[in-house]
This record gives sequence, C-alpha cells and structure tokens, in this order.
Amino acid sequence: MSDAAQSTAAEVRAAAEAVKTALDRHLAAVERRSGEDDPAVYEAFNQLAAAAEVYDELLYDRYDEVTPFEIPGAEDALPPYAGPEEPNALSVLIRRDYAVAEPQRLLAHAQRIEAAEGEDGAPASGTVHGALGLLFGEFEPDEIASRHKEFGLEEGDSTLWVTAADEPAEPGEWLEAPFEQVDPQQVVCRFDVSAVFDDEIDDDDEDPDGLADELDGDLDEDEDLEPLDADRR
Repeated sequence: MSDAAQSTAAEVRAAAEAVKTALDRHLAAVERRSGEDDPAVYEAFNQLAAAAEVYDELLYDRYDEVTPFEIPGAEDALPPYAGPEEPNALSVLIRRDYAVAEPQRLLAHAQRIEAAEGEDGAPASGTVHGALGLLFGEFEPDEIASRHKEFGLEEGDSTLWVTAADEPAEPGEWLEAPFEQVDPQQVVCRFDVSAVFDDEIDDDDEDPDGLADELDGDLDEDEDLEPLDADRR
C-alpha cells in the first residue's frame, strides 16, 4: 500500500476509541441481558467484532502491528433462537461429505449388490457413479456413515442442524430444494465435524519449548535402559 493511501495515526486512534465504545456497550448489554439468547447481546457482540476488525486492519496498515484478539465472525455464529417455545415439529438437516478413496472396493461392493438382486440389463456397477447409486439405494445413510471404510469411502466435513417448527411441512413441499428455506433463527442446535478442527488441536498441542526433543535426546544418550517386561503385571 502506498504512503498516500496508508491509514493515518488519527484514523487508528479513532478506531481504537470505537472499540472502547463497543466494548462498553457489549458489557452493558450483557449486564442487562434478559435471557440466554438476548438479541441485544447478539447485536452488541457483532458491533464489537466489527469495530475490532476495523481497528486491527488500520493498526496493521499504519504500524505493522496486530491485536492479540480473535473474535469469530458474525457469519460463523447462529442468531438468537426465535422459533416456537413449544415446537410441534422439527427438521433434521444433515450433510456428509465423502471422498472415494478406494474405487475398486466400492465397485466390488456394488457388484455384489447387483448380483444379489439378479437384475437383467446393463450393469450399473461398472462405473463409480453407478456404484454409488447402488450403494445408497441398498443401505441407509447412517449405515454407510458407520461402514464408510468398508465401502472404500473416506469421511470429509459434516454438519447437522436441528430446526423447530409450529407444524410439519406439507408432504412433498420441500423435496426439490430441501435446504433453501432454512431460517437460522429456527435452529435449535447445530453440530459440525471437520478436519479443520483437528488441525487446530494439533497446532495447540505443538511443543513450543522443544521439551520433547530434549527428552528424546536424554533417552538416546542413556544406554543402560532395559526394555519393559511385557509379562509384568
């Protein structure tokens, strides 16, 4: 970024004051909260997050420094629940991603399914997409999820949303577009599974002080260590 477009010290100072104001508003909203999902707290949280993001960007632009705070974006959080207090119906929305890790294993299972059914005509098990059609036609999605390795599949990300409603949907009403009409304020709970979370845990578990290397070195230098007796109780 050129010097002409670089943030001024006054802009950074103003952004810092905006963060202070937003922080006071957030604390006041928390102190006055009317319940676990108070919309005023949610709004104050988003305002604080936005102000902190602007300040962080200007601070880095002007001084090449960052803040130690990491506030999740508003798009990562569900809004306060605004559905019925006593739902008469619910919907469970599930998406599971898989990679076809072992196509030959998948094709072999599809061939066995086809042979057991004894259908005439061109075999569908000769292609991966045909094999997938046979697999999901034969087994329930939950069974495939529990046996995915057996079928040559590898798990990817998954998400499960439970939404509440006053009345069940009309038969066939949403079949063409099952996920388009989801109201985030009707979501009762949500569960996500992703390798991203595993990566974050691995990063947190790293040994910043090199203690593991030191211990390994000590063990390598000790020539008197004997292997443990496997029969010892």
